[in-house]
Amino acid sequence: MRTHRIAAIPGDGIGNEVIPAGLEVLRAVQERQGDFTLDVTDLPWGSDFYRATGRMMPEDGLETLRGFDAIYFGAVGDPELPDALTLWGLRLRICQGFDQYANIRPTRVLPGLQSPLRGVEAGQIDWVIVRENSEGEYAGHGGRAHQGHGIEVATETSIFTRVGVERIMRTAFRIAESRPRKLLTVVTKSNAQRHGMVFWDEVAAAVAKDFPAVTMEKELVDAMAARFVRKPASIDTVVATNLHADILSDLAGALTGSLGVAPTANLDPERRAPSMFEPIHGSAFDITGKGVANPIATFWTACMMLDHLGEAAASARLMRGIEAATARGVLTPDLGGTATTKDVTAAVVEAIRADNT
Repeated sequence: MRTHRIAAIPGDGIGNEVIPAGLEVLRAVQERQGDFTLDVTDLPWGSDFYRATGRMMPEDGLETLRGFDAIYFGAVGDPELPDALTLWGLRLRICQGFDQYANIRPTRVLPGLQSPLRGVEAGQIDWVIVRENSEGEYAGHGGRAHQGHGIEVATETSIFTRVGVERIMRTAFRIAESRPRKLLTVVTKSNAQRHGMVFWDEVAAAVAKDFPAVTMEKELVDAMAARFVRKPASIDTVVATNLHADILSDLAGALTGSLGVAPTANLDPERRAPSMFEPIHGSAFDITGKGVANPIATFWTACMMLDHLGEAAASARLMRGIEAATARGVLTPDLGGTATTKDVTAAVVEAIRADNT
């Protein structure tokens, strides 16, 4: 019997609703498979923890997490606290502390859902967006001077290192190589950003020589945003900087129906430390406590976590359960339905238990 240690951090807002739902479907998969167990530890870190202790997570939190096989994360953000405090105090502290440099965001239209794009048919949106997750525009390099005065200045410096760019390119090329179309679009803005982004392009071209089976193309980020909308079927695997991929992947989630179905994985591909798995929708305080948060992104994120843990059969079973529920029309209000979080969770659990594949 294989055992995987999971740190569950619901965090803020609807994270406290969707992570328990995710753990419920994971227990159903575990029981149905019968060949592995998940040893889950709940960690109550986040904005309420900050109010009680003055920190978003304990000072030795990274050492606590290091003993786990994976981290299942809900959301961070509180309307009563500065976003920079909450994000850098928890999520980014974990991502950067463990050098989880590859953020992977699969995107497709699930059965029973409809893209807001006119005329888009099943299969025309089936992408993987690879986001550089450790440097770039979110490196945290910069500062402020003369605060409160008329000459006040703020700087935010993007950081692009050869190590950082090359490793994310290799991750993206490997993913593209594993997919049927073997097509990778490198997103850039080197026409206007003539140092960091020109370097980004140069490293991409150098790495491409090691992957002759992959067709590489280059697209400016503004043109790529338009292409997402106008020619979605022309896209397969995408790699972009921390900021560019952050924005593009949110657009991608909206184009598949809702951010409520968009999963993500923050990976350390070298497995030096645990990787972290989270839905991308955020804390969504406008619907917190109403029981209508969409748990699908959290469930799909759990599939990614199971794959990372080597439980491919369990991941596939959970994905079939998700697709069975959406195909039946068990949808939360963000997808045009009337189901609650509990309704969707129950439908997926039922599908898992009934799956004889």
